[in-house]
Amino acid sequence: MKANAVMPAGYAPLLAELKIRVRAAQLRAAVSVNRELILLYWHMGREILRAQRNAGWGTKVVERLAKDLAAEFPDMQGFSRSNLLYMRAFYAAWRSAAIVQQPVGQLPAADEPPAPLALLSWSANLILLEKLKEPAARLWYARQAWAHGWSRTMLAVQIESRLHLRSGKAITNFERTLPPVQSDLARETLKDPYTFDFLALGAAAQERDLERGLIEHVQQLLLELGTGFAFVGRQVPLEVAGEEYRLDLLFYHLRLRCYVVVDLKMKPFEPEFAGKMNFYLSAVDDLLRHKDDAPSIGLLLCKDAQNRLKVEYALRDVRKPIGVAEWRTRFVADLPRKLRAVLPGIAELERGLNKPAGEAP
Repeated sequence: MKANAVMPAGYAPLLAELKIRVRAAQLRAAVSVNRELILLYWHMGREILRAQRNAGWGTKVVERLAKDLAAEFPDMQGFSRSNLLYMRAFYAAWRSAAIVQQPVGQLPAADEPPAPLALLSWSANLILLEKLKEPAARLWYARQAWAHGWSRTMLAVQIESRLHLRSGKAITNFERTLPPVQSDLARETLKDPYTFDFLALGAAAQERDLERGLIEHVQQLLLELGTGFAFVGRQVPLEVAGEEYRLDLLFYHLRLRCYVVVDLKMKPFEPEFAGKMNFYLSAVDDLLRHKDDAPSIGLLLCKDAQNRLKVEYALRDVRKPIGVAEWRTRFVADLPRKLRAVLPGIAELERGLNKPAGEAP
């Protein structure tokens, strides 16, 4: 049959369905192959550790083992001496994390690593092994990496930002203002504090470079909000009773299925901030929210640590869902004094956010 011949009715839908099935099968096969590789490395690590403890193997024996395995399986990578030692460390790390304490020198009964680790690549497992000491933290990042499809680089960035200590830490009134299922997800979506890193500009940088970097970088940095946030706009106008108001940043959360209004403040939290955010959320729900959307959520990002009791009092009787968190810069204080001088301050950040959309930098 010629390639350009007219296809019978139903051919296109069938082709589309088969393509989906093939891709799904390819993904399952890849996941299965990866899992078997991780389990192989786990078992090899266990046997190497056992041999070293029971038979007194030294590093010379591991070197010989690496050469013999590489010679036997020339088409397989991963049998270098260093990788064999990583396998041993991989097994030892999770062996020591057994829930039931084992007598000294006794190997645990576990036959494989915790499930999330077998779903990640070997390189991702090595990042977890090298950068984290606590088994609970490793498992948390392993689950997050698998759930959100983080790359190896993204996993390293999230670990360095100490995400597990910030996730779900914002002060909110979600339990009183949202249905239970959405409340739990919304609370875990927010974090505290949010870390904003600014561009490090060289000594020859001009003022226009600083301003341009501020406008471009603020939008990228506020994606620090996390997985699921889709950027809608900056300085989004809302007309209420003939008067225009502007939202600093507006996002739509794909899992929560709602708008998220972000208001950035250059000073610590004040109770009146909650009242203004409540007003914004009412306007967004009335003017922008689709009938199928969940209630809009507000996020107040304030400079410096908040007085928790003050925030809780301010949010106690507010009917709209609002979270309050701190935002901070991570490394500006550690930079040389000359470089710090050319970085934007808090006031410059707020001016950048308050500049109407479309206005030239």
